[in-house]
Amino acid sequence: MKKGLRRNVREPRAWQRMLSGRRLDLLDPSPMDIEIEDIAHGLARVARWNGQTIGDHAFSVAQHSIVVEEIVAHIQPDIEPRWRLAALLHDAAEYVIGDMISPFKQALGLDYRLFEERLETAIHVRFGLPAKAPAGVKALIKRADHACAYYEATQLAGFAAHEALDFFGAPPEGYDLVIEPQSASQAQARYIQRYHVLSEAAGFAPADAAFDTE
Repeated sequence: MKKGLRRNVREPRAWQRMLSGRRLDLLDPSPMDIEIEDIAHGLARVARWNGQTIGDHAFSVAQHSIVVEEIVAHIQPDIEPRWRLAALLHDAAEYVIGDMISPFKQALGLDYRLFEERLETAIHVRFGLPAKAPAGVKALIKRADHACAYYEATQLAGFAAHEALDFFGAPPEGYDLVIEPQSASQAQARYIQRYHVLSEAAGFAPADAAFDTE
């Protein structure tokens, strides 16, 4: 039986060594090889908009994810903590695959999507979430993701307001954001701190750090 995305059992193993010491099989990712410290470290160093933003620091996926979780809670204040955790982790796969802009994802096609979905499933299972979030939760996270993108586009990436509205829609009423891109170490520390708050609020046992962060 074929596993993951492997086409031939004799193909060489494809894995990446993480700073925690884990070796993540990229074609058949195991939840046991995923650590929040590795995710935070990677996401804090992945730039949104391919780095084409103003300021001394790139706007990282880690910082973006924290904002998206905040917007989710603004739109639906009574949402369960586990779904707020899902919002924080919505781009966690990018610690391995990077932040590819949507047109490039479309160009890569189905194999990329399958790879991303398998990695997302492993991440969810690792941190106590259902393998797939309910459709309503996914739609809410996507709405918050677009709202954050609107602010990023207009404040950091050179978009006019009318352009951002066309691409991402209007942000939710009653919410405003002034973005100040953080250093990688700041974004990493904030992401880990937010993870632990939400994980404990959701009733999941806190995990020991895989390695010390900066």
